[in-house]
Amino acid sequence: MKIGTPKETFAGEARVAMTPDSARALQKLGYDCLIETGAGAAAGFSDAAYEEAGVEVIKTAAALWKEADIVAKVRQPNETELKRLTKGKTLISFFNPAANDAGMELAKSKGANVIAMEQVPRISRAQKMDALSSMANIAGYRAVIEAGNNFGRFFTGQITAAGKVPPAKVLVVGAGVAGLAAIGTATSLGAITYAFDVRPEVAEQVESMGAQFVFLDFEEEQQDGAATGGYASVSSPEFREAQLAKFRELAPDMDIVITTALIPNREAPELWTEDMVKSMKPGSVIVDLAAEKGGNCKLTVADEKIVTDNGVTIIGYTDFPSRMAAQSSTLYATNIRHMMTDLTPEKDGQINHDMEDDVIRGATVTFDGEITFPPPPPKVQAIAAKPKEAKKELTAEEKRAQEIAAFKQQTKNQVGLLAIAAVLLLAVGLVAPASFMQHFMVFVLAVFVGFQVIWNVSHSLHTPLMAVTNAISSIIILGALVQIGSSSVIIAILAALSVFMASVNIFGGFLVTRRMLAMFQKS
Repeated sequence: MKIGTPKETFAGEARVAMTPDSARALQKLGYDCLIETGAGAAAGFSDAAYEEAGVEVIKTAAALWKEADIVAKVRQPNETELKRLTKGKTLISFFNPAANDAGMELAKSKGANVIAMEQVPRISRAQKMDALSSMANIAGYRAVIEAGNNFGRFFTGQITAAGKVPPAKVLVVGAGVAGLAAIGTATSLGAITYAFDVRPEVAEQVESMGAQFVFLDFEEEQQDGAATGGYASVSSPEFREAQLAKFRELAPDMDIVITTALIPNREAPELWTEDMVKSMKPGSVIVDLAAEKGGNCKLTVADEKIVTDNGVTIIGYTDFPSRMAAQSSTLYATNIRHMMTDLTPEKDGQINHDMEDDVIRGATVTFDGEITFPPPPPKVQAIAAKPKEAKKELTAEEKRAQEIAAFKQQTKNQVGLLAIAAVLLLAVGLVAPASFMQHFMVFVLAVFVGFQVIWNVSHSLHTPLMAVTNAISSIIILGALVQIGSSSVIIAILAALSVFMASVNIFGGFLVTRRMLAMFQKS
C-alpha cells in the first residue's frame, strides 16, 4: 500500500506530516511513500531530501490523493480534500470531530476511514501517538519565547554595576502538557513562576519543576480531573468565583500570564477578565494558548497581537507549533509513524484496522461507511494522577504509641544482633587460645559500637565524617603495628590486614577531601 502526504492548504501552516526520517521508518513497515512537491519546504525538508529517503515526489495534490491508499496530513481537511476520498481509503489527520459533523458525513458517504489524531486516548500505550501532547509541548515552550520577545525586561534577576534588575513574575494558568512546558521554560530562564490548575493532584508536578502552585482556600470538593482522562473538567460556579477572586489578587503583581486552560469539546473557559487586564502593570504580557477555542482572556483576538490602553500586550496566535515547523513536523510525523506501526502489526505494508484495539477504536471517527464518533471509553484507565489521600493528623497519644512501638522494635533488633554475636564469640572461644580471645572481644565490641554510631549519622555528613574516620584509622594502624610482632600467627595476619584496610581508608579519605576542596577553588 502507498502512504502519501499532501502540502497543507491551511493559510500559514508550515508543518508537514511526513519527514525523510519518518518515511524511512514507514518503508520498513512495508509501505511505499509519496509526498507532494514542496510539502516539506516550509519546515526545512526539500524534495531532494525526500527523494534521497526513497520517497516518490508527486507534482500535484490531486494526483497524490488519487494514488495514495493512506493520506497523512496535519490540519483538518477542507471540503475539496474530503471529496477526494474514495471507498477504503484511510485519512489520518487532526479532524475536530466534535465540531465537524459535515466532514464526518462526507467521509462516511465516500466510504473512507478517518483517524483523528486529537482523539488518541490518553492511556500509557498511546503516549507515543499523542499528537495533542506533542504539539502542546511545543506551544507551551514557544509561548514563553513569544512572551519574552514582547516583554521589556530580563526574565532572571540581575545585580549589575548599573543597578538591580528584579526577576520577572510569570503565572501559568493550567498545568497540562502546554502548561508544564511553559513552567519549565520560564523557570529555566530565571523567572519566579507561579502555576494554577483546577486539579490539585498536579501540584507536586508543578513544585518539582521549581514553580509555586497557587492553592485556593475553597472547602467544596473540586472536580476530579482524573475522571476526564487527565484533562480538566467543568468547575462549579462557586469554584469559578473563588478562582477569579484569586486571579484578581494575583493580576497586579504578574509581569507575564500564560493561559492554557481547555476543556475537551467545549469553548475555552474565560478566566482572565477585562478588569484583571486593566489591573496589570504597563509592559505586562498575556499569551493566550486557548485563542483558537475562544480564548481564556476576555480581550484576546485570535491570530492577532494587541496592546491595550494601559500598555498590556495580549498575544492570541493560534499557530505556535507552526512557528517551530521543523521540530513540530518531526514530532508529529513520529506520532503518525507510531500510529501506522499499530495499524500494521505484521509489518507487511497492509493496514489492519482493528476496532477492538483501544487506541485505534478511540481515534477512528468514520469506519466502513459508518460514523464511529464519539468512541466508547477505553478499557484501561486514562493517564491521570490520583489525588493523594489526606494524611490523618495523629493525636499526641497516637504519636507516643508509635514512638514506643518503634523503640521496642529497635530494641528487639539490637538484642537479636547481640545474641548472634554472643553465640559466635562462644564458638570461637571454644577453639581459640585465651590471648586471642581478649583481642577478639575488643574487636567485636569496637565493630558493634562503630556500626551503631556511623549508621545513625545523616548521609549529608558522611564526607565531613571522613576526617574523624582518618583519625580513628591512624589509631588502628598504631595498634596493629604493635600486634604484628605477636607470637600468634592469626593475630599477626589480622594485624597486617588491619594496617592495609586502615591505610586504604586514610588515603581514600585524603583523595575525597582533596576533590571536595578543589570544587571550591576559583579557576
